[in-house]
Amino acid sequence: MYPTNVKITKIIKETPSTRTFVFDKSFDEAVPGQFVMVWIRGVDEIPMGLSGKDSITVQKVGDATEKLFSLNEGDSLGIRGPFGNGFTLPGKDEKILLIAGGVGTVPIIALANYAASEGVCITTILGARNAEELLFVDKLSSCGELHITTDDGSAHRCGFVTDVLGETDISAYDRIYTCGPEMMMKCIFGMLENEDALDKTEFSLHRYFKCGIGVCGACCIDKKGLRVCRDGPVFNGLELIDSELGKYMRGPSGNKKDF
Repeated sequence: MYPTNVKITKIIKETPSTRTFVFDKSFDEAVPGQFVMVWIRGVDEIPMGLSGKDSITVQKVGDATEKLFSLNEGDSLGIRGPFGNGFTLPGKDEKILLIAGGVGTVPIIALANYAASEGVCITTILGARNAEELLFVDKLSSCGELHITTDDGSAHRCGFVTDVLGETDISAYDRIYTCGPEMMMKCIFGMLENEDALDKTEFSLHRYFKCGIGVCGACCIDKKGLRVCRDGPVFNGLELIDSELGKYMRGPSGNKKDF
């Protein structure tokens, strides 16, 4: 449970608000969809999704990530993990649909890279606020068919990932995986529930937590009391029926807050 010291060997500017930090240590046991606890010394320890066995991709959103963005190659971080339940890995003969929005593309790219290496047939729907914030376009396009939407229409289709999903034959896919803003996933949940496809869909949730191992209880979700860090962050759609998904978020102490 003690952090492992890792050195930053490479920093890649992915978008104006997002960077990838590559380490000198590879977490080979990690399953796509798992996370690590990143200790930014003197500031905080926060959960981060792995975009690769040796990398995290981070959006600058608060004090901890602001400090992280000030670091340089050669600086170090503390890493605990990997933790949580990752995605169910697809079989070679399966056809999968990936739906990613914004920085939610981070766990999706890890899954896409694995699936592509296994010869899985992949279709991806990728969304972002604008063209500058699109993540991993080249990598995702090399993995299979890629549909892109931007909120402002500055690249490809103007609209949302749900617009493309509404035109997609859900029955053609053996498995569906999604990660992104929770309100986006709430809409996807409703659409797939209507299609009776929740059983083959997995949702990766982003919730605030501190311990990463299911002890503090800050990330418990109503009504089943599932812990995002320990029981998730990836959940089968059936587990989220009648849950708090898309209804409210949680603060540092687990208190309910409006989106």
